[in-house]
Amino acid sequence: MDHEADAHRTDLMTITRFVLNEQSKHPESRGDFSILLSHIVLGCKFVCSAVNKAGLAKLIGLAGETNVQGEEQKKLDVLSNDVFVKALISSGRTCILVSEEDEEAIFVEPSKRGRYCVVFDPLDGSSNIDCGVSIGTIFGIYMMKDSHEPTLDDVLQPGNNMLAAGYCMYGSSCTLVLSTGSGVNGFTLDPSLGEFILTHPDIKIPKKGKIYSVNEGNAKNWDGPTAKYVEKCKFPKDGSSPKSLRYIGSMVADVHRTLLYGGIFMYPRDKKSPNGKLRYVFGSCSNFFWFYFFFPLRSMSLKNYSVITKPYTNVLSKPLCGIVCSMKSSQCHS
Repeated sequence: MDHEADAHRTDLMTITRFVLNEQSKHPESRGDFSILLSHIVLGCKFVCSAVNKAGLAKLIGLAGETNVQGEEQKKLDVLSNDVFVKALISSGRTCILVSEEDEEAIFVEPSKRGRYCVVFDPLDGSSNIDCGVSIGTIFGIYMMKDSHEPTLDDVLQPGNNMLAAGYCMYGSSCTLVLSTGSGVNGFTLDPSLGEFILTHPDIKIPKKGKIYSVNEGNAKNWDGPTAKYVEKCKFPKDGSSPKSLRYIGSMVADVHRTLLYGGIFMYPRDKKSPNGKLRYVFGSCSNFFWFYFFFPLRSMSLKNYSVITKPYTNVLSKPLCGIVCSMKSSQCHS
């Protein structure tokens, strides 16, 4: 790498510039969506800073509460949730917020209300907070169907209706991956500038991968086809090399690696969790299941990057649990 040339780069594509460029393609745009994204970016920067100094600021450990999923909340969980809720409300562009950390949806007061509904997990992978493993924020944005008093139905829409989605990973670097429906792009935070810089334009999953990612501690509870598929990854009978196991336990980190290197990431349903554990915003007023991974991939060709589910259906149109992979559907038997 030519560090000297890199140090003199002046034409940087920041995430703000990128979003404004996309906005210019829509003359009817009023800039509301761009403002909302800028507040999400601000929240990501704040959480990144908090994660980096968690040990020094005594932000590690349990907060003494559980979230709506019955998981013990860490101090950073609570802080991150508070940061994003306040950032989103202060944008003046949101009407409903749904967080994994809150039991009830938040309806923004009329004086600060906008057109957008935001669903988010403020800090995914919180079980890894105390040991310094990569964790992240996941978010998706919907628009109200029409002008009316907002209701939960405005959130409980299929993924096809989502305007944008992404995640921000806090690890060796802070990386924000975003899709607004026309490709998937990755931005890395430059601490010296305080700006996210475009470093991974137009991300596409490699057609072939050498990695499988799954929690094999749950193997005894898997159904037959799932166990058989993982066995084929480890002991292929066609003479090919076995796949390598890589499992971090933070969905954002496992998904990010899969996006860049290819392979398969899965958290299949089993006897213990018959509906799986990748939660999708779907269900009745009191029952939200979150399943974000597919949303950033919606602009990719499903001919090459198959979404394998039970039953085999486009996961963006229906609330299903399944498996994501960068292999042809004929190669996957979930």
